[in-house]
Amino acid sequence: MKHFFGTDGIRGVAGEPPLDSATLYALGLALGDDLGAGARVVMGEDTRVSSSGIAATLAAGLAARGIVVAHAGVLPTPGVAFLAASGGFAAGIMISASHNPYQDNGVKIFGATGYKLPDEEEAVIERALLRYLDQPAPDFASPPLPALTELRDAYVAHLAERFRHTDFSRLRLVLDCAHGAASAVAPALCAALGLHAEILHHEPDGRNINAGVGALHPQLLGARVRAVGADAGVAFDGDADRAILVDAQGEIVNGDCVLLMAARDLRAAGALSPAEVVGTVMTNLGLERVLQREGIQLLRTAVGDKYVLEKMRERGARLGGEPSGHIIFGAEATTGDGLLTALHCFDLMARRRLPLRQLCDGWQEMPQIIVNVKVAQKIPLEQLAPVQAAIRQAEDHFQGGGRVLVRYSGTEKLARVMVEAESRQAVEHHAEAIAAALRSSLGE
Repeated sequence: MKHFFGTDGIRGVAGEPPLDSATLYALGLALGDDLGAGARVVMGEDTRVSSSGIAATLAAGLAARGIVVAHAGVLPTPGVAFLAASGGFAAGIMISASHNPYQDNGVKIFGATGYKLPDEEEAVIERALLRYLDQPAPDFASPPLPALTELRDAYVAHLAERFRHTDFSRLRLVLDCAHGAASAVAPALCAALGLHAEILHHEPDGRNINAGVGALHPQLLGARVRAVGADAGVAFDGDADRAILVDAQGEIVNGDCVLLMAARDLRAAGALSPAEVVGTVMTNLGLERVLQREGIQLLRTAVGDKYVLEKMRERGARLGGEPSGHIIFGAEATTGDGLLTALHCFDLMARRRLPLRQLCDGWQEMPQIIVNVKVAQKIPLEQLAPVQAAIRQAEDHFQGGGRVLVRYSGTEKLARVMVEAESRQAVEHHAEAIAAALRSSLGE
């Protein structure tokens, strides 16, 4: 069992274990052992007030093992993955807690191929980290690392090159950067591609990342799209590895709908072989049904784009993602990329001269409710008799016509209850019944 790595790297409250100086320095030493002296690492960060200090402390541990760190400054997570794979680096490190509030932070690690480290390698690094925790971290100042802006420019150029033949001139768009990492690249990318876009929430102050804006709060984006008569909009999360779109009416177009339109486009181009799309246990049953009607199989994994990608590589699938907006285009990226996802959708609108919503024709979302329950501890769910009884009652009611999923968050002290079926009333009833059983068993 891993102590530090969750479903998306290491995450916690900045300044507290495992994001205290001692643990971060030990992580640098452990990762340095894994990579070997003389290796080169590229590092990026989001806009949190704690990110630069975490980057500097981690870099100090790496330097003690002879690792050379190239710092890209503020950059989206997929930018770090791209640079790791294309720049001859032994690894890529991203300092970010994604969609979490500014008080949190985290460390994501990519290998030389641009893919996140497998569980086995994370376990090796953890064992070394635990050994080094016995050694006090040296008393040193950690000034911010100087940023190499050419690294950020290379990522922007990479995205712009992919869509350089698309005429976006007819589209009017709105982009919400969540005061996060997208703020550092979205203006340059829009200029390079001739995108007519109003850019919102791109003035980070270290504490406003994700604060009522971005992918977790797309209602603000939708209202702005309606107000200015734009064709569509997109909201990113703090590290811009996911995107939530809205149509011209300001209505949300989530990751499941993006998977549908992208699958159709890839298949029309003869590029969806095998005819499979990888989703997760949270992927809406409505998507599974419409894909099945069109001869495309939906494969499900555990929650986390890391596991989606592992299944894609295992099957040779070209497309995968999550309702939260993590979309992976297997032939173009090694992780979810919110900017790439948005550009694909805008490219489809431009080429087909169709509104975003029409590209999702045939999509009927099954009523689905997700209830988050704060928990004081994560006792194995199978040991909680009242919770199991509530789950069985829901499954007996749906008789195969719905789905129930209860799981712990990999990054927060939460239990997540997901229920979906054709009857919204039944979904609401059973989701709350299961959540109530969790609260009585595990509530803070």
